[in-house]
Amino acid sequence: MLLHKSNPLTFFTPSPTRGLGAAFLNTGISAGFPSPAEDFTEERLSLDKELIRNKETTFFARVSGQSMIGAGLDDSDLLVIDRSLEPTHNKIAVCFLDGEFTVKRLKVDHDGIWLQPENPNYPIIRITEENNFVIWGVVTNVIKKVY
Repeated sequence: MLLHKSNPLTFFTPSPTRGLGAAFLNTGISAGFPSPAEDFTEERLSLDKELIRNKETTFFARVSGQSMIGAGLDDSDLLVIDRSLEPTHNKIAVCFLDGEFTVKRLKVDHDGIWLQPENPNYPIIRITEENNFVIWGVVTNVIKKVY
């Protein structure tokens, strides 16, 4: 379900599901040499249970842009955002800044609040009293497509 679209992010709310989740093979998958075949035990895995702590305060948003590629947040990645978590120094947060949503790393020191991109081609943003600024939520997970 689409909740809100802003230029850099598109927000979604979690949709309730009736299923028990997708099949989950709990044996591990080797990223090195293949291991001998084992008896696979199939379980069910709900990504809601793995990725969402607080269902009422969790939202999804799709990244648009390259400012956070150094943190592993690429264009079109899906972010899991929890609005109930405390936004502290060094957390990656979704912020509402002067009419637009943005995702950046929070830098908090005695001089104020800064929004730090994770790409040297983008400027650091210093938050001042003149800005319309709200920390909307803390990013807890990122979901990527592998092509």
